[in-house]
Amino acid sequence: MVPFFVQIKCELGKAYSVADQIADAEIASEIYSTAGDYDLLVKFYVDKDTDIGHFVNERVHPFKGIRDTYTIITHRVF
Repeated sequence: MVPFFVQIKCELGKAYSVADQIADAEIASEIYSTAGDYDLLVKFYVDKDTDIGHFVNERVHPFKGIRDTYTIITHRVF
């Protein structure tokens, strides 16, 4: 499994709703609320053959209340 993170910027007042939608979909490993430019930090795991760009586009972007995302692809855990 390949881990990666997505920072999510939500519409005003929608961070909890977006987090709930992602949690209900059971596609994320961990969901954190954050301060700063983005509202949520979400950790995902996908199979090594999965295209991360397509996964984010098809499985993350459709949730109502998301304004912007920033994907962080990881290389190694220490």
